[in-house]
Amino acid sequence: MTPAPGRLLLMPNALDLGAAEVPLTDVLPGGVITQASRLLHWVVEDARSARAFLNRVNRITPLAQTLQETLISELPRTPKGPQRVIPGKAAKGSGPARPDAPMPTPWEQLLLPAVAGADIGLLSEAGLPGVADPGALLVAAAHDLGIPVVALSGPSAITLAIAASGLNGQSFVFHGYLQTDVNPRRARLRELEATSRRLQQTQVFIETPYRNAVMLEACLEVLQPTTRLAISCGLTLAEGWSLCRTAAQWKAAKVDLPDRVPAVFSLLG
Repeated sequence: MTPAPGRLLLMPNALDLGAAEVPLTDVLPGGVITQASRLLHWVVEDARSARAFLNRVNRITPLAQTLQETLISELPRTPKGPQRVIPGKAAKGSGPARPDAPMPTPWEQLLLPAVAGADIGLLSEAGLPGVADPGALLVAAAHDLGIPVVALSGPSAITLAIAASGLNGQSFVFHGYLQTDVNPRRARLRELEATSRRLQQTQVFIETPYRNAVMLEACLEVLQPTTRLAISCGLTLAEGWSLCRTAAQWKAAKVDLPDRVPAVFSLLG
């Protein structure tokens, strides 16, 4: 008799990567922490930060088994841009396939414990897995295999920033990272502003912390003076803040953004 499949649990993480730790109980529900302590199988974005997360969990609720015994596998590195799961494509070095079955993809291989009946935790370095995160491909593979997917409650910098922005939360689009080259980035910002004005739709994007100031400078060079720009910086951290001003007001304020704390940018024309 084939065992019932385990579940893929989308485990939220704190948003303090690279900053001073916040108490885990301040950002994750107690039930989520307990679920994390019981899991024996993990698929993660980065094994080192995953172990740090599990050590934090262990200080609150003892792990069901030691970290050394826990199976922690990293997600495959994927090229940038839209990705899709290609069923049946063999993983490099995965060995010969059975004559009666296609070779599993790398994503399907990571889900074998769930196929055998065990729950698996999916963990990003920060926030919710699958949101602005390569874990979405694993979630897609789980659906294809009939593995139940369970999203657990926790912080997402994107939704927190939209909520704190005062901009249109009924209609918004998240664009991830914009272009790094100056001219393509300016053109993209003009395009986002025009779309926002036409549709009255909030446009949301992020940048690596050390480029926060560069992104703000680009926004103030391109955006119309009346366009509203919201910035949420260090969300859930003790020093975190969210401000929304017109581009003209930001320019007059001459704000210096920190270069080690993540920020989310939102605009509405």
